[in-house]
Amino acid sequence: MPKLKTRKSVAKRFKVTAKKKLLARDVGQDHFNSKEPGKITRRKRKEIVIFKTDAKNALINLPYHN
Repeated sequence: MPKLKTRKSVAKRFKVTAKKKLLARDVGQDHFNSKEPGKITRRKRKEIVIFKTDAKNALINLPYHN
């Protein structure tokens, strides 16, 4: 059986923890951040945990990380 290929675009966006949780950066941190309050800017610096139902779709594209 051939090796499975990892989707590199998915691998760059998500990080898998030891307990198989998916972490991702919050969206919209590219530009126009000076208009936002500091609370939102600080929130976007942190990684958020992805829900299990959404994580299942991403883990399909990361065959050697699950």
